[in-house]
Amino acid sequence: MKSLVVLRVVAVLHAVAACLQPVLAGVYLNGSGSAMRLHEPIGLGLAFLSLGQVLLATIYWRSGGKGSAALVSLLLLAAEAIQISTGYTRDLAVHIPLGITIVALVIAFAIWTFRPAARPA
Repeated sequence: MKSLVVLRVVAVLHAVAACLQPVLAGVYLNGSGSAMRLHEPIGLGLAFLSLGQVLLATIYWRSGGKGSAALVSLLLLAAEAIQISTGYTRDLAVHIPLGITIVALVIAFAIWTFRPAARPA
């Protein structure tokens, strides 16, 4: 059960950071260059949060939780790696829709961790 509590904390932090990214991109498009200087390190931080989430979800799974938590976390890590790559190459045709998908999935995962279905059997 302790692993679920820690997973919840990381999932919420992950969701908050992911939600900040489109806001910063929008502020940048409004003309603030400093917003883009924050967008990059937060994006890299998201990858580290995602890696931590994979590790915690695996511990949660191995201690009796749902294996789908580890799978979803692994998929998010892969998506965020692609997102970072498309950001650096400025491939906005992939970067923007993938970013929207990541934000939706991270929020959905964070909400799922608080649902009764997430409690280990």
